[in-house]
Amino acid sequence: MKPALSQRIAVALDRPVRDEVAAYARQLGEEAGALAVLFYGSNLRTGSLEGVLDFYVLLPGPQRERVWPRVGYREWDHAGECLRAKIATMSLAQFARAAEGQSRDTTIWARFVQPSALVWVADDTARTAVLAALASAAVTAGRLAAAVGPESGPAEDYWRALFRATYRAEFRVEKPGREDSILDVNAAHFDGLLPLAWEAAGIGFTRENGVLRPSLPASRRRRILGWWRRRARLGKPLNLLRLAKATTTFDGAADYAAWKLQRHTGIALEVTPFRAKYPLLAAPGALVELWRKRRAQR
Repeated sequence: MKPALSQRIAVALDRPVRDEVAAYARQLGEEAGALAVLFYGSNLRTGSLEGVLDFYVLLPGPQRERVWPRVGYREWDHAGECLRAKIATMSLAQFARAAEGQSRDTTIWARFVQPSALVWVADDTARTAVLAALASAAVTAGRLAAAVGPESGPAEDYWRALFRATYRAEFRVEKPGREDSILDVNAAHFDGLLPLAWEAAGIGFTRENGVLRPSLPASRRRRILGWWRRRARLGKPLNLLRLAKATTTFDGAADYAAWKLQRHTGIALEVTPFRAKYPLLAAPGALVELWRKRRAQR
């Protein structure tokens, strides 16, 4: 990996976070016996503790589950404040493989070319491995951006083309212009990143007055697009498989649903032991209770 890209990623990983976030990450990492905990999402950018904090917990050893990551929700009372977190867990080895574009996944490298912070790490060896994985994510994303982007243009046009391609491959609905909002709010993060990613990927380019022109031979472009088409075809089925798994393995699903419901409607539903243990079986009863409380509101 080129030193310039690695240095850029290393500086970004050390961005400051709230003490409460660091404490939460340490608790998650130590409880799981993890190697590292990454923090990402809008709360990283804003510094707010409102809403849900997003963490990736990276474990030692090989990936144990074939469908990853495992996702859960937790609430933690810290210094008199309730902190809420959505936690994705997978092995660091699988995370690195996905970041390099070696798996069929379409999400890891696209997600982690965006800002993240390494808020807890077990040791220097783990830090080095996370740094290498995130640098690989930038290379993987940059390589595809060169293939799906315009013949020439500002860096933002290549990033837009990349995110549009990944959104089309995933089973989710994004508002039109979502890629613009990502680039707007993270302008400092993306500024100058694409040329470094191309250099690390061995993609030559020219740059004049802010306009980039990658030198991508037709044969290499075909290989990159072939690599992408194989993954794009599996993007939606893989997303559906992960959603199906989450219905039975989403730790804290009932608490998360109850919090979201109260946040958006003002209606509080009790999370009974039965609802916490069997959220799917408890759903009909919860819906009836919700219906009755909505009628009472009116």
